[in-house]
Amino acid sequence: MNVAPTLSTAATAPAAAPGRRVTDAPTRMFHWLFALSFVGAYLTADGERWRMLHVTLGYTMAGLLVFRVLYGLFGPRQAGLGLLWRKLGSAPAWLRSLRTAPSLAAIHWRQGQNLLMALAVVALLVLVLPLTLSGYATFNEWGVFPGDDTLGELHEFFGEAMLFVVLAHLALILALSVLRRKNQAAPMLTGRVDGPGPNLVPHNRGWLAALLLMAVLAYGAWEWQQSPRGLVPTSAWSQVSSGDGDDD
Repeated sequence: MNVAPTLSTAATAPAAAPGRRVTDAPTRMFHWLFALSFVGAYLTADGERWRMLHVTLGYTMAGLLVFRVLYGLFGPRQAGLGLLWRKLGSAPAWLRSLRTAPSLAAIHWRQGQNLLMALAVVALLVLVLPLTLSGYATFNEWGVFPGDDTLGELHEFFGEAMLFVVLAHLALILALSVLRRKNQAAPMLTGRVDGPGPNLVPHNRGWLAALLLMAVLAYGAWEWQQSPRGLVPTSAWSQVSSGDGDDD
């Protein structure tokens, strides 16, 4: 019995693909740059020393929003914003099904979970506009009377509202990961999900993700050069240097 061809075929067979690609590189790059920008802006919101870094990160969020809208309009169908709106558009029918369902088991709970996820994502994108506009107005002191901090309070309100949505988004991801016994954050890390089947995103477009990253870094470097004192306070560097010196 000749088993050589079988062994040869097994040796040269291509390895199975690690799941299906469901999220492309530009979408993932936007997600993490957006998240890091918000976290950095929130942590630097208090204090005059970090003001320019806070402003730069806020403008970065606005620029990322512009990219996401354009990519959603002119990019591939899988990244289109229309998918989110269609999910939200099904909300009235799903809410009506809650009243007409004969039992709790008959309710399409998975659709409700997807609705909550879509609502959180849309809320995050929508909040960026009033957040950055109020921040811009505060920074440039538009219509502020002496001693009046209405714009600053408005900016703080939108910042806290966005933090609430971010935490709700994270809690929802954690809850869905437990309920479905699958890491729901994995597609934003690897772009893939486990299981057989064709890729929902045929092209990864890594080059566009790299361009987006370079654009954000270039903008940050430009703001650093434009700021008389840079984006990071000199005292912060001094504290780091003195901390290193204390170890000697």
